[in-house]
Amino acid sequence: MNLFPKFLLTGFLLAHACLNAQTGDGRTDDTVAVQKAVDQGGAVRFGRGVYRLTKTVVIDLDKTGFTSISGDGVARFVMEGAGPAFKFVGTHGGSAAPGTLKPNVFERQRMPMVDGIEIVGAHPEADGIEATQTLQLTLTRVAVHEARHGIRLTVRNRNVIISDCHLYHNSGCGVLYDEVDLHQSNIVGCHISYNAGGGVVTRGGGVRNLHIGTCDIESNMTPDSPPTANVLIDCTGGSTAEVTIVGCTIQHNNSPGSANVRFLGQGKVRVADENPHWGHLTIADNVFSDVAVNVDLQNVRGAVIIGNTFGVGWEHDLVMQGCEQIAVGSNTFDRNPPYYRGRNAAAKGGLLFRDCRDVTLTGIHVNEVRNQPAAVVIENGDGFNLSGCTLLNSDGPGLLMKNVSNSLITGCRIADRRQERMSAPSIRMEGGSDNTLANNKLMHDMETEP
Repeated sequence: MNLFPKFLLTGFLLAHACLNAQTGDGRTDDTVAVQKAVDQGGAVRFGRGVYRLTKTVVIDLDKTGFTSISGDGVARFVMEGAGPAFKFVGTHGGSAAPGTLKPNVFERQRMPMVDGIEIVGAHPEADGIEATQTLQLTLTRVAVHEARHGIRLTVRNRNVIISDCHLYHNSGCGVLYDEVDLHQSNIVGCHISYNAGGGVVTRGGGVRNLHIGTCDIESNMTPDSPPTANVLIDCTGGSTAEVTIVGCTIQHNNSPGSANVRFLGQGKVRVADENPHWGHLTIADNVFSDVAVNVDLQNVRGAVIIGNTFGVGWEHDLVMQGCEQIAVGSNTFDRNPPYYRGRNAAAKGGLLFRDCRDVTLTGIHVNEVRNQPAAVVIENGDGFNLSGCTLLNSDGPGLLMKNVSNSLITGCRIADRRQERMSAPSIRMEGGSDNTLANNKLMHDMETEP
């Protein structure tokens, strides 16, 4: 017997007809009708309409069995109560390894789905969708706006996919990993913008294998909110590692303390006497623009930054503090004229490395840094390797090294060809020891100070 039509019909009828004909009219409180529909499990499909919710609809997967919610892009849910409009609750307590899966998880709970619905927040503490202890949660073509958090992941989840979603103009985060133990999550092809608390945010917990790809992530901060970022990885109180951010446009706006990507790597592990710096981070092939700091890494160990285009960093393009085992490859940091007209002309740009060690910079191209001590500043560094870098037309030196030791600078081209250039050397070294410079092409020589 084919059960699929039965589940589909059951969910559809309960959502639209079992209570009264007013369901979905934008005036009736539809909470009870919607809860009854999802309690039946199966494929629950909502037709065109506006469904008012006054409290969270809970999908208890171990009771409902396999459940999906869909609206074909024509169903709107207005959440007028506190908490998520929909909350998926599972019982999965293991990892993604087959040996940790209890029989009831695959028999009743795997791959809960939401597709093609809109959620509108109508309460200051309304959220879009929350999931706890689920396996293979899949959210596609979901729009959440005017809520607090768009998607909130709590306690423990495994193998989450969020794709083709629009998370827009919420007062909190677009996607929030909230003290969650979550391995294997993909955020793909989404628009995440104008969320005041950050775009994609992890706080505490233990997150691994976080993949963010081909998304447009913009302006997820406001001047009136605490400093945040379009992508904020905060290991304070927990840990996040094994992160890739690839092929995205990430930009806007110049709120105080804003960043496009901020990774706070100092966190916790289970061994009480360790003080780890988390990382295992790849940032590749993105376009960054128009925030205070485009990429801000603090106390990160193990990161690769390559193939990105940086622009309009109001304070800096790249800042690293307390980092180690870092490779920065071919990226452009450029003052491209069409983007630096009007108010953008005040953006400074530049790279700053402070208290870092064992960092390799290869093939970076930095052009027209303004109102900085140098285009690239290295303070209190150890074990830097700069090769094949091009530093052009910047205020002050191209490279400033303060108290840097055991470092190698080779094959770099540093020049300022502007007629109105400031009087400055190509390289300035203050303090430090045991550094080797060779085969560099310097337009304005080098200056040293003991």
